[in-house]
Amino acid sequence: MSRYVAAIDQGTTSTRCIFFDQRGRIVSQAQKEHDQIYPRPGWVEHNPLEIWQRTREVMEEARLAAHAEARDVAAIGITNQRETSLVWDRNSGQPIANAIVWQDTRTDELCRRLGGSAGQDALRAKTGLPLATYFSGPKLTWLLENVPGARQRAERGELLFGNLDTWLLWNLTGEHVTDVTNASRTLLMNLNTLDWDEDLLRLMNIPRAMLPQIRSSSEVYGYASGAFEGVPVAGDLGDQQAALFGQTCFDAGEAKNTYGTGCFLLLNTGTQPVQSRHGLLTTLGYKIGSQPAVYALEGSVAITGALVQWLRDNLGLIQKSSEVEDLAQSVEDNGGMYFVPAFSGLFAPYWRSDARGVMVGLTRYIHKGHIARAALEATAYQTREVVEAMQQDSGVALTSLKVDGGMVFNELLMQFQADILNAPVIRPKVAETTALGAAYAAGLAVGFWQDSHSLRQNWAKDREWLPSMDETVRSRLYLGWKKAVTRALDWA
Repeated sequence: MSRYVAAIDQGTTSTRCIFFDQRGRIVSQAQKEHDQIYPRPGWVEHNPLEIWQRTREVMEEARLAAHAEARDVAAIGITNQRETSLVWDRNSGQPIANAIVWQDTRTDELCRRLGGSAGQDALRAKTGLPLATYFSGPKLTWLLENVPGARQRAERGELLFGNLDTWLLWNLTGEHVTDVTNASRTLLMNLNTLDWDEDLLRLMNIPRAMLPQIRSSSEVYGYASGAFEGVPVAGDLGDQQAALFGQTCFDAGEAKNTYGTGCFLLLNTGTQPVQSRHGLLTTLGYKIGSQPAVYALEGSVAITGALVQWLRDNLGLIQKSSEVEDLAQSVEDNGGMYFVPAFSGLFAPYWRSDARGVMVGLTRYIHKGHIARAALEATAYQTREVVEAMQQDSGVALTSLKVDGGMVFNELLMQFQADILNAPVIRPKVAETTALGAAYAAGLAVGFWQDSHSLRQNWAKDREWLPSMDETVRSRLYLGWKKAVTRALDWA
């Protein structure tokens, strides 16, 4: 009998493979970073061939670390950085250009053109999304308009499009498919029909033949080749939806926040889409086989963990990302300064592509400890803004927040998050819930797990942070943040 489910977690800065057992525990894992490519200000790219190579390497390393053979693996699930888009040749498998990353802002002018007089909300009724540089469809239009010969080749049926999930699925199985969660991030899928929308394709001048088939998040899409020959590839979710599923937020009203390169808070809204009136995204949560699709409200913050990486790589304030907590702990407070990391504009609830990063409140008293602390606090402030928007849309007050992702082991950040939210923050025993969600989806499809009840039994609390900040201090700090945000606007 198969003993494990393998999850590929293809993220913004690295690719991982994690093996999980029947109780949802990590058996082995491997991780490798890939290059971040910045051709121009505001442009962010990845090399798809490098990512596929890293994927094969970490799959093999995780298998060896688990002392497993292919026959020991019941299924493979995939979760991925959403909205990062690429186009490749159907026959050779060669990308026509680097993948355009979700943080990339090159489609700003194109998005304004597409919106016309209706502006940013022109497509929200059909897609649940604002017309923003974040999403995949305009990236595809840009590639067709700017890569020599791309449009002609696409119209001849020679080119394929996908987010990173589709790229990995195609390389693993030869199938050109995606799931509803990834498709819902393209500005091309109709939220109600769960299919590509002809009006949207015409608007962006995209040949339908380029697009993958949209499937559920949990079913057998095909079978792997290579070292995992014959293993069913059976789970596919965008990373934040995978974390929602991995946190077992199966009931309407349950929410989670993932702290990674960016920060993403999702609230399960049930089987009907809820249109946001306060700057959130209406998105697919997941779809399990033939069961009804589950929708979610999402608040997306572009830069959180990436800000720590920036302090490390660009400023040299720390040598390792893990050192940021000690540096921030070297001071009692932020010294009156705020750091608004609008490097790619501001996402929810503002959706302002004209914003750029600022540090405000600087005096000669400020040193690198204050900068590190302000960088961590920025994540908590932005999360509160999203929580407030979510409460306004849903009418439900936050009682606690389930958290996951790499930053949740930062004690200072998690305590400050509880303080600024005035609500408990809870970390599960398995914090790698993004990969776990992909594993759960794949395992359900092949009977490794029977139902959602068996998945809930795997969830357990590891750590809880309770708010301890005085309300006067909380209000003063948050008002300072809101003021700092106004200084980041109207730059680009």
